[in-house]
Amino acid sequence: MIGAIDIGGTKIAVGMVDEHGKLLTHLESPTDADKGLAQGLERMATMLRQVAEKSGGTLQGIGIGCTGPVHPEQGTIGNVEFLPGWEGANLVEELSCAFGVPVAIENDADAAALGEWGWGAGRGTQQFILVTIGTGIGGGIILDRKLYRGVDGSHPEIGHHVIDPTGPCCYCGAQGCWEQLASGSALEQWAQNNHPTGKRFNAQHLCEAAGNGDPLALAAILRTARYLGLGFANLVTLFSPEMIAFGGGLMRQQHLFLPSIREAIKANCGLVPNEKVRIVPSKFGAMVGLIGAARVWYDRFTR
Repeated sequence: MIGAIDIGGTKIAVGMVDEHGKLLTHLESPTDADKGLAQGLERMATMLRQVAEKSGGTLQGIGIGCTGPVHPEQGTIGNVEFLPGWEGANLVEELSCAFGVPVAIENDADAAALGEWGWGAGRGTQQFILVTIGTGIGGGIILDRKLYRGVDGSHPEIGHHVIDPTGPCCYCGAQGCWEQLASGSALEQWAQNNHPTGKRFNAQHLCEAAGNGDPLALAAILRTARYLGLGFANLVTLFSPEMIAFGGGLMRQQHLFLPSIREAIKANCGLVPNEKVRIVPSKFGAMVGLIGAARVWYDRFTR
């Protein structure tokens, strides 16, 4: 039984996962990062004890997926905007001492990719990419059955490769990156900018309105789908993976976007065997963060 901790900017989820990737039980609480690291660690430990007791098994280890930059080998959190005051915290050391088991940490998108590759949609593949499309765009890359890391162990930010250099500016420093053009937030912003009164929109409502034939919603969806397709096509050309799995809130309405994604891959990826790349939904959906966190431990200590 593996303890799993998924740390996000708004909530912390804790669960127990077995060796087959089955989530046995889980709890959630607000992150409340401004209340301090010590309180956050105490809540994690308390929830871990509760889910372990409920599961009735023996805790073998703990895996952590954490938003933002982390240093997996050191076990520390980097400079995460959503976790003020947590920078430099060594969660691996703290939780290992508290529970007497080995602990491993990864960026949450890398953790999710490991979970889907090891136990989910990507099981059995050699080259696999997970893309999550919601408020932003993130993901992780598996090459030759290993998590890909960049220089200094860094996490590749696939949501921030440039699609249109004349597009909107992004906090990452780029202009027209994928996240600024094809995320749920980008969909909402474009619709607001193009409404006569500047009305604010919700991505889910836009998807529903497009299904009912609303002209502005349809235009917003078609634009987002085109940019999503270009981003997927770039990943296919660059990595030629066996599979790209997708998840995230926006892709719950996959029927609105998948045709454009497949069309863009077919039109733009002529130098690689694009017809052999499978584009599939993730298996674990909203639970991929917890299952991925458990897979972080499994990948580090048992492979």
